[in-house]
Amino acid sequence: MAVPKKKMSKSRTKRRKAMHKISRPHFLVDPETGVAKQSHRVNPVDGTYNGRQVKEPNNE
Repeated sequence: MAVPKKKMSKSRTKRRKAMHKISRPHFLVDPETGVAKQSHRVNPVDGTYNGRQVKEPNNE
């Protein structure tokens, strides 16, 4: 069983735990529709990806 030789300081513990934060998703504004969308995903409004129609657009 692994047992630490020295007590880990509070700053070292907090610095290690700071790496496990959740990052927020990145959004881009679509130049054709002006809607914010995530990169590398199908546009939910018109159903396009990389300039091609890949699914039916949402008509809501």
